Amino acid sequence: MNIPAELKYTKDHEWVRIEGDIAVVGITDFAQSELGDIVFVDIQTEGEFVEKDEIFGAIEAVKTVADTLMPLTGEIIEVNPELEDAPELVNSDPYGAGWMIKIKFSVASEIDTLLSAKQYEEII
Repeated sequence: MNIPAELKYTKDHEWVRIEGDIAVVGITDFAQSELGDIVFVDIQTEGEFVEKDEIFGAIEAVKTVADTLMPLTGEIIEVNPELEDAPELVNSDPYGAGWMIKIKFSVASEIDTLLSAKQYEEII
């Protein structure tokens, strides 16, 4: 199981990479393996302000649909355009080309509520 140490995680299986006041977000390797083959990523919240733990989109796999939850409060400033034509990137490269959104987060203290790689590994 790939759990990069430099990232932060949520109990709901999203990963977060902090880049200044921007957070790049995707789902973890564990989450994509549990979902199976991803066939569609539906994120209609670009440009919206979304609170922490609210739904920002959905992932459709062959046998299920899963909601994706905001790890930090903020504005979704970008949705990965590659996922529209190639949702399988979430399976093949969840921490790279399969990223989902970029957030301009507004409550920096929420970063402290995210899990370290070690803490995330313990819950899975």
